[in-house]
Amino acid sequence: MRRYLLSFFAFCFLFPAVCFAQDRPESSELILKAWAAQGERKFDEVFKITQECIDLYKEKADSQHAGLKDYPAKDQLPLSDVAVAYFIQAEALMRQEKLQEAKERFQAVIDRYRYAVAWDPSRGVYWKVAGVAQESIDKISQELSGKGKVPPAEVKPQTPRTQVALYDSGKEEVVDYEKYGEFTNIGTKEYKYVIKDQEGLSRAVGEGIYPNTTSVRWDPNFKKLTKEGRLSGSHWGFVHSLDLEAAFVKWALSTEPEGVKLFYTALILEKSGLLTHALKAYYAILAHYPGAIGWTYWHTPWYVGQAAIFKIKYILRTHPELGLKLSEARIRIVNGYDNNIANDIVITNPGRFERIQARRTDALGLGKLFTQKKEKKEIKRTLGEGSVRLVQYQDSSWQLLVEDKPFSVKAITYQPTKIGQSPDEGTLGNWMQEDFNKNGKIDGPYDSYLEDNRRPAGDFRLMKEMGVNAMRLYHHPKPINKELLRDLHKNYGIRVIMGDFLGKYALGSKAPWNPGTDYNNPEHRKNMLESVRKMVEDSKDEPYLLFWILGNENVYGVACNADKDPESFFKFANEAALLIKSLDKEHPVAIASGDTLYLDKFAKFSPDIDIFGANVYRGDYGFGMFWDSVKEEADKPAFPTEFGCPAHAEGLSREEAESAQASYHQASWEDIVLNMSGRAGAGNSIGGIVFEFLDEWWKAYEPKKHDTKGFFTGPFPDGYMHEEWLGVAGQGDGKDSPFKRNLRKSYYLYQKMWKE
Repeated sequence: MRRYLLSFFAFCFLFPAVCFAQDRPESSELILKAWAAQGERKFDEVFKITQECIDLYKEKADSQHAGLKDYPAKDQLPLSDVAVAYFIQAEALMRQEKLQEAKERFQAVIDRYRYAVAWDPSRGVYWKVAGVAQESIDKISQELSGKGKVPPAEVKPQTPRTQVALYDSGKEEVVDYEKYGEFTNIGTKEYKYVIKDQEGLSRAVGEGIYPNTTSVRWDPNFKKLTKEGRLSGSHWGFVHSLDLEAAFVKWALSTEPEGVKLFYTALILEKSGLLTHALKAYYAILAHYPGAIGWTYWHTPWYVGQAAIFKIKYILRTHPELGLKLSEARIRIVNGYDNNIANDIVITNPGRFERIQARRTDALGLGKLFTQKKEKKEIKRTLGEGSVRLVQYQDSSWQLLVEDKPFSVKAITYQPTKIGQSPDEGTLGNWMQEDFNKNGKIDGPYDSYLEDNRRPAGDFRLMKEMGVNAMRLYHHPKPINKELLRDLHKNYGIRVIMGDFLGKYALGSKAPWNPGTDYNNPEHRKNMLESVRKMVEDSKDEPYLLFWILGNENVYGVACNADKDPESFFKFANEAALLIKSLDKEHPVAIASGDTLYLDKFAKFSPDIDIFGANVYRGDYGFGMFWDSVKEEADKPAFPTEFGCPAHAEGLSREEAESAQASYHQASWEDIVLNMSGRAGAGNSIGGIVFEFLDEWWKAYEPKKHDTKGFFTGPFPDGYMHEEWLGVAGQGDGKDSPFKRNLRKSYYLYQKMWKE
């Protein structure tokens, strides 16, 4: 077992040479060396290195821990490294089947460093060292007792499934705010709604909506819920509760800032199907608190007002029977592309609801969404000289053309990992070469079969039937199989978006993992440009190539300093793009950034990158301001380089969770289409890349177990990212990996949406 550790993958490919201080090595350097030795099962070396870390830094670590009364928000060095040193020793003992000694060493972590947290750079999360040590002790205890397996989890009381029943739904379905106050300075940073008749506005909006929040206490449900004990616990535990009745009361009475409180109150109302009341709650944010800020798991700002606008638009788009339209609403955050909220300027137009003719939806709820307008447009700008190029029309919209025909990117990430393989163990194979059944054919692409009927399928065929026309693929660290990709294109019509990590995870730069790639380091820059050159020269003339892509959310850091010096990163990315264009004029160049973080710096310092792409996970309503932000800041075509949702959610049955995943994907793809050229949105969307085709079981550290633990909080059906469940296809019970497949509802949904 190997948990919460720096991936061995990093050391096989990213850690070719490290120079350590001769006098007193840093604790983090020692831990990196220890993980590397652990991955190679050099246990004597493991203990030597970890003990050196403990001997040098234990006194300081003990002092730091003595000052803690709870888990800190981030790691503290050397405390984190000393705790991890003990943890590594315990894991080494486990690997040598010295279970009792391992158990004692894990217990030492708990006893000495209960509040230590450490950073896992390979996954980009913090983990509680003592908490994971306790999980290991539990597993060892079972093995030592002779039972051999962990017993099923304790059965918890079932949360009741309830819907909100409003005591006071308000006097107006669509509130006329001008009757009760005045909108002032619309479209400026001095915007404000001044209430002149608070009592009248309270009666109009109804319970739970500002300024009518305290009336929830007079709702008969309040006393009932209190008596039944259903309101106990933190309000955050109610965000995704199935007990919507209790969740509504809990959030309406919470002490969160009003804008945040209104958003989650609205979300709960939306889940209960009380759409008009939810719309009133979302709109109250625009009217009263347009600059409200929440904070993500990663402690980055979340602009609540902007999210509320697109929540409203999503509800109205998917429920045209409401007969409403939100007009002119817009919240712009000047200086909003970094993590510093002190310099933000909020410019607000709350817009207004307008009555329109109500209409029905079709079976998918898509209406005429996917109907392409057959109109000839005048081109004002062209990027690229080959058969794959980008054009911008006179209306400022963009399209990708392939052989002079519009091409919407319907792409997917494909990494068919055999169950049991893991980069943490250094066992991750190369799917483009693997032939476990030794029949002369590569397993996943050609030999997979469907679980329900054992019908031979092959993933390439399944992707073609799904409607996929492109696959995202990086040329390192594993070598690519060009013959395989030629067949992918020739016989299945799927092209390749070929990428270089551009120093993320230290790939291509030949930098040590810690501190990672430095975009001002001449040697790192030289190595990365050579990596890019190799990629281009190797694939530029291949028929399967669609376009190039640089990086993978480098702005979030992880073995590179793009998060600390985004200007240098984007300048270098532009240099890489110019190199590509000097070698290949036939294919455009894109970037895969992290949402819109530092978008303003991209616009300024990367003018020669043709397409702005980013990994974007914003929720079940689409991508929000993503399209407009790219249009205004950079005037580039745009596409999400990753988006997706787990097919597992706590409290939901497997069928319900798959339905929730499909709904998330449907809203995402609708938003992508709505912002394509000729539609009602920004006009700069060229498609997107679904993450991913197949579940990967190693993501939560136990590669032989399909883990259901929430990895981190986020905008997903139960509020957690379950990274091992992101596939539109699963590997069944795992007993015949890498061949068995079960296709989920999201797969069949894309079959319908991507049908030509």
